[in-house]
Amino acid sequence: MRFLSHMAPQPMPAVVSIATTDSGCGAGSQADLLTFAARDTYGTTVLTNLTAQNPDAVLAIEELSSEFIEAQWKAVHGFFPLKAIKTGMLFSSRVIQLVAGFLREAKLPVVVDPVMVSTSGAVLLQEAAIEALKTELLPLATLMTPNLDEAKVLLGWRPNTPAEMERAAQELVDQYHTSVLLKGGHLEDKTELVDILQIQDGRQRKFRHYRIEGVDTHGGGCTLSSAIAAELAKDHELELAVAEALAYLHQTFAQPLQVDGRNYINH
Repeated sequence: MRFLSHMAPQPMPAVVSIATTDSGCGAGSQADLLTFAARDTYGTTVLTNLTAQNPDAVLAIEELSSEFIEAQWKAVHGFFPLKAIKTGMLFSSRVIQLVAGFLREAKLPVVVDPVMVSTSGAVLLQEAAIEALKTELLPLATLMTPNLDEAKVLLGWRPNTPAEMERAAQELVDQYHTSVLLKGGHLEDKTELVDILQIQDGRQRKFRHYRIEGVDTHGGGCTLSSAIAAELAKDHELELAVAEALAYLHQTFAQPLQVDGRNYINH
């Protein structure tokens, strides 16, 4: 008879994703949990909405009651020693205001992914909720991770070049009083991409990398923001957390999963 050797378990920091499900599992809370595990953290969830979704379409969105969302928060926050929080799709001003209360209570590092539109083009944030996002949620963030289209909604203009991205990142910091990782995946340059980290203390760092063709980008933003939250939960400084998370995201694209001839992010 063979016996497996016993190894003492390594302690893991706990992280919570406050977000929405994706029945295709490429994005949303499912992607968050896969990412937390890959980054050696213990993932928990507070679900705000359910979606019927795959990489090509969002078929339906079901919002959960305030009572049930709050019960999930109490179950998780009241039991696990959380070290960081990531927020994703929140959809309505009611949910944003509720979640803002959780963040004020927890006083933890918070990564806000200001999800507005899915990769497939579906609206994931009600227009009436944009003001709540700006005034209630973003000021509580340690870091927000908008793409260029989301930056346009937050600023009123869209950065279209790396130089404009630098200006936009600083404007976002000044306006919302949080550090910003402005993602350049939607730049017109089809080969080299740039992401700009603008930290509240004035430091800036540019991350340059090459676009990997042939991989579905669905869930990329969720994966990145979750990876950053996981690194912050390990007590990593913000710049290091972002660098580690971007390296991990690149790896998920470089070594994709293939299902029925189509390549997906390998969380």
